[in-house]
Amino acid sequence: MKIWVYDQPREVARETFADYLDPATTAVISIDMHRGHLEDSPDCPCPAPRARDVVAPIDAFHRQVRARGMPVVHVKSVLRPGGEDDLRGIPAAWRRTFAQHVGPIPNADAHALEGSRWTEWVTEVLPQDWRVENKRRLSAFYPTDLDFLLRNQGIRTVVFDGGFTDCCVLNSAFDANNHNYRVIVLRDLVRGTDDHLESAALSMVSLHLGLVMDSAELLVTWRG
Repeated sequence: MKIWVYDQPREVARETFADYLDPATTAVISIDMHRGHLEDSPDCPCPAPRARDVVAPIDAFHRQVRARGMPVVHVKSVLRPGGEDDLRGIPAAWRRTFAQHVGPIPNADAHALEGSRWTEWVTEVLPQDWRVENKRRLSAFYPTDLDFLLRNQGIRTVVFDGGFTDCCVLNSAFDANNHNYRVIVLRDLVRGTDDHLESAALSMVSLHLGLVMDSAELLVTWRG
């Protein structure tokens, strides 16, 4: 099968990573595919325009995952509407640091506020899917109940798609690895700040955290 190691394709024997590839103990985790990142509007409070390109491919991949009887988990950032989780408490670091790169972010104060349209899903979410809707910071595991949900369902491998590759996906991959899950990141179904940081993040995953694969390759490997 083909994996990516430090941004280069590598053929490896499936048996080398057999414990990563059991569909019966695998869940797909889709991160932050909501309007607060994806809306094509000047009011978008935390725009991730590069990720709009993967909405349809992610939906198509998830349909094939569901067809195999495997769970899809949708994780999104949601903050208390009064700001206690962020602006009226200890503000998230990205609010000041990311702005040093992109400049002021109009409407950033509205990012992920509970009850706002910015927390509405853009990708397809079906009733049988699992949802984790209280991500407060960069990792899908903090301070959510994702780990409890996965362990309660006997999940050992997590497959990530969504955004940002160099931010929430990377943080989630680190946390998943530290919680002793097997990690796979789908390079064609994640998007980062730019090509450079996307490549760097995927390279770090490939060296330290787990497998970087294309979604089509993973589907073929599961069938095999």
